[in-house]
Amino acid sequence: MSGSFDCSASCPGFEGRNPAFEFPVGQVRRVAATEPEVDETKRNFLKLAAVAGVLGVGVGGVVGGTLQYVQPPVVGLTSYPRTQLLDVDGSPLTVTKFQTEYTIGTGELLLFNYPLRNEPNFLLNLSPLPSGVTSVLNGVGTPPTIVAFSAICQHLGCPAPAISYYPPTTCSKKFGNLSFYIHCSCHGSTYDVTNGASNLTGPAVLPLPQVILQPDGSGNIFATGMTPSSPTVNGHLNTLQGDYGVGDTSQLASEAPVILCSNFPS
Repeated sequence: MSGSFDCSASCPGFEGRNPAFEFPVGQVRRVAATEPEVDETKRNFLKLAAVAGVLGVGVGGVVGGTLQYVQPPVVGLTSYPRTQLLDVDGSPLTVTKFQTEYTIGTGELLLFNYPLRNEPNFLLNLSPLPSGVTSVLNGVGTPPTIVAFSAICQHLGCPAPAISYYPPTTCSKKFGNLSFYIHCSCHGSTYDVTNGASNLTGPAVLPLPQVILQPDGSGNIFATGMTPSSPTVNGHLNTLQGDYGVGDTSQLASEAPVILCSNFPS
C-alpha cells in the first residue's frame, strides 16, 4: 500500500475528501459547528410547558385539589351561639351576683370573648345611675343596667385596655349629664354606654357593637347575639368570621384600664 491514500468521488461507498479536515495527526483544530446552537432557556421553558400540559390532562384532579389550599378556608360560625357567662372565678354569673359585686364605679375592666375567641367585650353594670340618667338601652337586670359592648374601637381597631370604660368623675370631661363612657386612648373616640355605645366624639363614626344579654329563669346571664343595629366588629369582614367560636361558656377576665383624659377631641 502506498504512503498516501486518495479515493476520488468514483470510489464506491466513499465520499470525496473534505479539505477542511486535512491536518496532521495530533494537531488540535477548532471546527465550526454545522448546526445552530440550542437556546437552553427556550428548551427548558418548552420542557416545563410539556410537563404542565401532562399534569393538566392526566392529573387534573390532583392539581385542582392542591390549588384549593392556596386560599385558606375562612374560620368562623354560621350563627350566634348561646353562651353562658362565667365570673372571674369560673362560677356561673347571675344578674344578682353581678349587680352586687360590680357597680357603675368599678374601675377594673371585666372582659369576655363572644362570639369568637378574638372578639373581646366589656361587661358593665351601670347601677346606680347618676342623677339625670334614667335608662340604659338594651340593659338587663333589676334595674336593667347590665350591658355588654365590643372592646375593640371602631376607628382603627385598638383593643382593650387601650379602649376602656371610664367610671363617673374619672375625667373632668362631661357630655351633658354624662360623666361616664367608653373612651379610646389611641385617637380619642368616645362612646355613650347608656345609648347603645353611640358616638360621643370621633374619629370613630360607628358605634361599638352591642352584645344581646339574656338571663334565664335562674338569673344566669347568657350572650345570645348582637343587636340588629350593631355594625361588624372592627377587623372582621363578618362578626361571625375570623376565628373559632367561644363555645358554650365564656369566662370574665379582669384587666386594668388605660386612662387618658387629655385626648378628647375639642
